[in-house]
Order: sequence, then structure tokens, then C-alpha cells
Amino acid sequence: MTDVLTVANLRIVPILLGPFIGSFLGVLIVRLPATRPIVWSRSVCETCRRQLSPLELIPLLSFAALRGRCRTCESPIGAFPFAVEIAATVIATWAVVSGSELRDVWLDSALGWTLLTLAWIDWDHMQLPDVLTLPLLLFGLMAALVFAPLTLPERVLGAAAGYLAFVGTAWAYHRLRKRDGLGAGDAKLLAASGAWIGWGLLLDVVIIAAICCLGSAAYLQLRGRTLTRHTALPFGPFLAFATWVVWLYGPILSSVSLGGD
Repeated sequence: MTDVLTVANLRIVPILLGPFIGSFLGVLIVRLPATRPIVWSRSVCETCRRQLSPLELIPLLSFAALRGRCRTCESPIGAFPFAVEIAATVIATWAVVSGSELRDVWLDSALGWTLLTLAWIDWDHMQLPDVLTLPLLLFGLMAALVFAPLTLPERVLGAAAGYLAFVGTAWAYHRLRKRDGLGAGDAKLLAASGAWIGWGLLLDVVIIAAICCLGSAAYLQLRGRTLTRHTALPFGPFLAFATWVVWLYGPILSSVSLGGD
């Protein structure tokens, strides 16, 4: 019984760490696109440039205590820090609810947090940094080697297939439309996806991502945004979401198809 309680307690650790991980992810989301230092640069108020004290950097609590404003100049902090801390905690909770073993909970959380960071950066800046996509790819293969070595060939093939499929699609799109449609970052993210889920589930990821992208475009149009064939929408957030869902729940589309038969 003691061992069971200990494992149960350890399973909720990612949830408890979620706000703190989210705070760090917020730093990455802001600083990576701007090529600012990650570790050696102190957090400051973006308006008055005052360095923030440790008490002002407590995840969730500081934002609530300061009522979303800088203590010195009273400028609005914005909801971004609070939102990303909540999002990281939600991902950890989702992983805990979905994961069966303690190892799975940590793997799921690590993957989800990285995908969240990539999705947020791509949505805001239309870029997927190599410093995140490439380690994500390598970590997926390492996880396969350590925890499921029999799946390693499928994972390697998935990484290669994901990258080559998107590179080929981007090349064909450029030849047909005479402009870029898919970036190299999307290809690297799909390669990382393949390294985690294997080549057999890549089609599920691409289709789910495409459906979500079309749904997002429809929503934006309903909200009054004019979209044309020249309008650029980041595809990374939808790839990230689809990868996360397929990683947790397996072949969703094929399951639906089999259920319908």
C-alpha cells in the first residue's frame, strides 16, 4: 500500500511543477524568436525595464497578487505569463490522467510541454526553432531506444518519412504556386513527430492537423478576418496538437473508420 501511495504521489509531481515549467516555457517563447539570452538574462518589466524580484516571479501567485500590473510603473503585465503557466499545468494534468505508468507521465509531459512551446512560437512568429525541433526528434528516438527498442526502426523511418514528405510537398507547392507554402520548420516538426509515434501514424497526424487548420481558418473568417489564398497561417500549432493527441490515444482516424464498418 505504501508503494502504491508513493507512486500516486510521484505521478502528481508534473502537475505541481506545471506552473514553474510554464514560467520557463514563457521565457523560451519570448526570447527564442528574438535571439535573446535564455539563462543569463534577468526578467524585467517590459515597460519600465526594472528587474523583477524573485517574489514577483512566483508562477500564478505573483500575477494574482500584483493584479496583472507592474509593482513600480503599474503597466499591465498582460495575460501571457499566466496563460502559459496554466497551459503547462493543463498539459501535465492531461498527461497524468492519460498515462498509466509513472514513466509515461513524465514522457507525456515532456513531449506536451515542448509541443506547447513550439506551437506558441509558431503562432506568434511563424517560426519553429531548430533548437527545439531537433532535440525533440533526438529525444523521441532515444526514448524508443531505452523504453521500446523494438520500435526504433519504425521511429527512425517515421522521422525520415515525416521530413521527406513535407519537403517534397513544399517543393511541389512551390513549383505549382511559385511561392513558399510550407516551411522547413514544419518538415522538422513532422520528422520529430515521426520519431515519437512511428511512420504508421504520420497520416493520422497530418489529416488531424489539416482538419484543425481548416477549422481555425473558418473560425477566423466568422470572426471577421479576411482570408485569401495569400494569407499565411502557421501549420506548426496544428501539427503539434495532432502529434500530442495521436501520441496519447493512438490511431484515432483508423479507429473511427473501423468502428464505422
